[in-house]
Amino acid sequence: MSIEEGMGSDDQQPPMEFIASAEALAMDGPRDVGLVFVGDSFVAGYGDPKALGWVSRVVARTTHPDLDLTPYNLGVRGQSSADLLTRWRAEGLPRWAERRERRLVIGVGQGDLDQDLTIARARLNMANMLDDATARGISPFVVGPPPTLDQEFNSRLESLVEAQSDVCARRSIPYVDCYYPLLEHDQWLSELSAATDQRHPGQAGYGLLAWLVLHGGWEHWLAIAP
Repeated sequence: MSIEEGMGSDDQQPPMEFIASAEALAMDGPRDVGLVFVGDSFVAGYGDPKALGWVSRVVARTTHPDLDLTPYNLGVRGQSSADLLTRWRAEGLPRWAERRERRLVIGVGQGDLDQDLTIARARLNMANMLDDATARGISPFVVGPPPTLDQEFNSRLESLVEAQSDVCARRSIPYVDCYYPLLEHDQWLSELSAATDQRHPGQAGYGLLAWLVLHGGWEHWLAIAP
C-alpha cells in the first residue's frame, strides 16, 4: 500500500453535509435542479430490454410540484471509481452551469474489482469525489454495486461495499446498499442466471435496484419528502 493510499483523505476530513444555499431556497417557483448521474454499466442500464435501467425508473418516480428536475445519465459501461475521478467534473459542470441547485449521483463498484484497484485506492477515489463535490456546493448521493453469481467475486465486492458505506457515513452522505438486500433475492438471482454475462439483470432486476434507491433516502435527499 502506498503512503497516499494509507493516508487517504477519508480519514482526515470531518463529516460534511450539503445544505442548499439561502439564495436557492429563497427563489420563487419550482426549484431548478440539475441532477447528474455518473457511473458504470448499471447506471447506464446495460441489459435492460426496456432501455430504462434503474436511473430512468427513479427519475420517472421523482415528481413534485416544487421540483423542476433536469436529469443527465452519464453512465459508461466498465468504468471504475478511478475513471469517474477523472471525468465527473468535466462532464458534470457544463450540465450544472445554468442550474440553481446541483446534485450528483454516483454508482460504481464492480469495475473497481475488474480493474484490480485495491480497496484502499477505491475508497480514496470515492472520498476525493465526495469531498470535491461537497466543497463545490454539489450534493452527492451514492448507490452501491449489486452482487453477482460469482461467490469469490462477491466476497471481494462485499469489502468494497463496506468501504463505500463507511466513506459516506463519515460525511453524512446517503448510501444505498444494493449488495446485501439482493445477495439472496430469488428474483435477482433468477435475472442474473438468465443474463448472458450473469452480472447484469433484465427489466425486473433494474426495477429492484430502482426500488432500493427510491426507498434509500431519495426523497429526503432531494428535500421532497412529505
